[in-house]
Amino acid sequence: MSIRGPEALASLDEAMRDIRREEEDISKRLARSAEKIGKIRETEAELFRQLAQLRLDPAVQGELDGRISAAEAKARDMLKAHAKELSKAEGDIAELDATLARLTGERTEALKVFEGHQSELKALAARLGATIAKDPAFAAKRSQASELEAIAAQSMSKTEQAETDREQKGKPYRDDPLFMYLWEAGYGTASYRANNFIRYLDGLVANLVGFHKARPNFAMLNEIPLRLREHAERQIANARAAEAELDALETAAIDNAGGKPVREAMEAAQQKIDALDAEIVATEDRRDETAKMLGQLSQGGNPAVDGALNDLATALGREDIQTLLAEARRTRTGQDDTIVAQIDDARARAKEEEGETRELNERLKTLAARRRELEDIQWEFKKQRFDDPRSTFREDKLVGDLLNDFLRGGISAASYWDQWQRSQNWSAGTSDWGGGVGLPNNGRQRANSPWPEAGGNTFNWPDTSFGGSGKSKPRGNSGGFGGGWGGSSGSGGGFSRPRTGSTGTRKHSGFKTGGGF
Repeated sequence: MSIRGPEALASLDEAMRDIRREEEDISKRLARSAEKIGKIRETEAELFRQLAQLRLDPAVQGELDGRISAAEAKARDMLKAHAKELSKAEGDIAELDATLARLTGERTEALKVFEGHQSELKALAARLGATIAKDPAFAAKRSQASELEAIAAQSMSKTEQAETDREQKGKPYRDDPLFMYLWEAGYGTASYRANNFIRYLDGLVANLVGFHKARPNFAMLNEIPLRLREHAERQIANARAAEAELDALETAAIDNAGGKPVREAMEAAQQKIDALDAEIVATEDRRDETAKMLGQLSQGGNPAVDGALNDLATALGREDIQTLLAEARRTRTGQDDTIVAQIDDARARAKEEEGETRELNERLKTLAARRRELEDIQWEFKKQRFDDPRSTFREDKLVGDLLNDFLRGGISAASYWDQWQRSQNWSAGTSDWGGGVGLPNNGRQRANSPWPEAGGNTFNWPDTSFGGSGKSKPRGNSGGFGGGWGGSSGSGGGFSRPRTGSTGTRKHSGFKTGGGF
């Protein structure tokens, strides 16, 4: 069963909300655990006071009590200040989550407005199709655009084949250390620099590996793909220019038929979507920073607090206190035994809380990593305009089992995003202006739009947003989504989402209207 783009994005949004709720819950549990540990330490200090009263003379007892009381008072003051910081950070997170929920809702509504105007233009294009198809200028320009696109596609195909040959056929050369030594030294070229003795030795090596015969072949393997790519990029530029001219003709036809207000309204809706996307990215980054701070505070990550608690722990771990405890264990009196048992119980509870804290910290790190990866995927999803109303996905498992696998760490973010790309399709007959109705298109697909037309080819313009050659790269528990949280998997480093300090706008210019010309 297929799923539409807007519904797919809504499922990712819901998963994101679940992750944020889980992060918030764990942060609160960590804060409660830190508070418990502080109270347990205070209880332990009081028990040692009681033990000292039973077993030590007043002078020694007073000195010991003074050390413990000073450390305890310092820790108590620090914990109160820390609690205020923690409360503020929790409030900031709640406020940012509310802002993100509002922005996501506004974006959903803006997309619905966009879809309505898109449908209006599609209906208008259907009425105009037969008339525009008879325009000789339009037909000639469309034919030219289709021809240039075919040339660009063929050029890119040859380039990719040459690059594959370079990797495969060039491997034996690259695996030969002697050949590569001479190659990198520039042996046999004007750039080669060496004294006579080194030249003599290099000559022996060259004869040994047959360098003089092999070098031209390796040079050609490396040179041909570079030249082909330069040629392909020129052909792509020509095809894009022709597409832009065709776009202008279509826009003029729509405007002349009275569609300008609808087109401008749709462009305004698109601009609002882009602005909301930028605001969402900025808010997500602020939340990320606040979540990091909250995580540190929840773990007691405050130098002053850490110092105060360490002072208290040191006071309770002093040799004279340990001696006091050891002597109390050796003697069998009712009061001693009761206090010692309570001290042992307090230390056991503290150890248990510390163990749970370590587990929660690891889960919180995993959640933060998964949230950032999902933010990357959502960004690419929007940038590729997969949330357009006419975008569909063949696999509904992408928002079911596969989403759960990704969230648990079963598959990487790069692999999950790759499956989104492979599953994605556009509704039959869609192009820039209204659905592909009424007009022959000669297999034309817009170079500056992802909407293929009925019968169109499958050539896609290279997208360099991943920094590659134009192909998209595949960057007891209460864990959500039906199970525990797995270890963090990297997103592959290939996602293009801007992070803190970036304006966060789409690389491309937004949705097209869909069409039929």
